[in-house]
Amino acid sequence: MRLSRIIMALTVGLAVVAVPTAAGAAQPQPQPQPTATTDPPQPPPYAPQPPALTVNRPTIFLGETVILTGTGFGPNETVDHTVTVTPFAAPAAGKAPVRRSDGTTVAMAPVAYQASAPLQFTAFTDAQGHFTKSYKPSVTGLLTFTATGRESGRTATAQLRVLDKKQPLPVTGDSIGTPMKLGGGLVGAGAIMLLLTMAWRRRQRFGGAAH
Repeated sequence: MRLSRIIMALTVGLAVVAVPTAAGAAQPQPQPQPTATTDPPQPPPYAPQPPALTVNRPTIFLGETVILTGTGFGPNETVDHTVTVTPFAAPAAGKAPVRRSDGTTVAMAPVAYQASAPLQFTAFTDAQGHFTKSYKPSVTGLLTFTATGRESGRTATAQLRVLDKKQPLPVTGDSIGTPMKLGGGLVGAGAIMLLLTMAWRRRQRFGGAAH
């Protein structure tokens, strides 16, 4: 009888101790709150360099070479170039024709140049989107270069003035005839002066002998 009471008392004590433990395990545990962290400042978004196309000399004479420099294009891409030629302004309409030495006139017609330099060509950029290209124009006028990247689609333009070389005036029949006419007149006048001088000396000689 006493043993059964002891066993009952132990069972009740264990039950009393186990109930708070089970109740505490059943309750939801509080979640840890995230600690506030400060993210490092983000760098500003990369702004690509705008494309640009330049020539090393704005004005050249026909037959000289210029260097085209491109920047701001896509890395390692092909850049297509187109050249547009605008002739220099022609003389105003209604201008009087040129008059020759003999009085006749000749109309001045514009000279058409045949372009031998390519009006379309390509260049290739490096890893930074830069390129250089040499070009030797074969026409005079205002040349406009337009560069367009095939992959990036970026485009830029540059202009170049090409002047004609200073050449000596061509020798024509009119330019030769005028000096010849002038020279012939001088020779004739000199011959007349020589004859008059000889006649005067002869007269002086015979006149002195008569006295």
